[in-house]
Amino acid sequence: MTRHIDRAGRYVLQPQGYRAFIPAPLPPVPPIVTDDGLTTALSNADRALGRLDGSIETLPDPELFLSMFVRKEAVLSSQIEGTQASLSDVVKAEAAVLDRARPSDVREVQNYIVSMREGVALLDSLPISTRLISKLHGILMRDVRGQHQLPGDIRTSQNWIGAAGCGLGNALFVPPPHHALSSCLGNLENFIHDESRMPVLIKAGLIHGQFETIHPFLDGNGRLGRLLITLYLVEKKILSQPVLYLSYFFKENRQEYYQRLQAIRDAGDWEGWLLFFLNGVASVANLAAETAKRVLRLREEDRQLVINNFDRSASLPLRVLDRLYKLPVIQPNMVAREHATTYQTANAIIATLERIGLLTEVTGQKRNRVYVYERYMALFNDI
Repeated sequence: MTRHIDRAGRYVLQPQGYRAFIPAPLPPVPPIVTDDGLTTALSNADRALGRLDGSIETLPDPELFLSMFVRKEAVLSSQIEGTQASLSDVVKAEAAVLDRARPSDVREVQNYIVSMREGVALLDSLPISTRLISKLHGILMRDVRGQHQLPGDIRTSQNWIGAAGCGLGNALFVPPPHHALSSCLGNLENFIHDESRMPVLIKAGLIHGQFETIHPFLDGNGRLGRLLITLYLVEKKILSQPVLYLSYFFKENRQEYYQRLQAIRDAGDWEGWLLFFLNGVASVANLAAETAKRVLRLREEDRQLVINNFDRSASLPLRVLDRLYKLPVIQPNMVAREHATTYQTANAIIATLERIGLLTEVTGQKRNRVYVYERYMALFNDI
């Protein structure tokens, strides 16, 4: 571990008797030490992201498949914060067929998805900034747990991180007091827009670590900080689409994730955090690239299966199949409505898709039946 006490900031005693951490501006001083281990990790992460972006570009219509990658990241990032909603719950909720007995926190994941899409869209007109971050926080926290914790507004009171029931006196970590947030966020924004020749992935890791330390909102900081990583990589054109579900790595290594962030504050160990972060980027980028390849193979196989079973009437069934890559849950009335055909035709198509193994009915009911493209879902559930 690299130890530079006060390198990342310092704990300051507050009038109320607790110590809050005031982060030092980025970049770190002394500068990041890029030893052989960090250099190798950076090179591996860069190559893996290049392969991932190339794999996504080989998909015939990347926009069709993008939604599942975004949903995967949203589910995992939200699960780190304790939500129980699964990927299956989320796609069923989007199709308006979610069982009422399912987790109530699906809305939190849906908000994350909307925040990600809105953030990427806004990058064309609004750079990553406190203004953009606040706007996305407002979306993230709309009508969910924590909705009374000032969605979209920088906090005006002290927050803290620790075990359930702890207070300021025995918290694991106390972020900067609210009166220091303007300066902290201003420094972070200046660093984000600084055009010095720092590798983008190193900078992305520093930005995430600093944002989590600032903790500028009363709730939702973890999810927003992880979303910020993807937005920054898209803004810098390292990724053409938000397909890096880095929260998979953070969730699988949750304890080390939090320990590495805390070591930045306690010991100034930015290098240890960056090595962990870059290894995560490389690992997940390789996983996502393999997923993209499996999606392409599945699409080719299943299109041929449809053609073989529908023969000359395969045009509409193929369009239904393509629609399933965007949202892999369907009902006959959806097909009829979306493709301007009769219910009888839609039902016949779905019946054939079920018979040949592409769709699985999941309710067991006689009416209002729901079908899932489980072969496709499995590619993301296996991760």
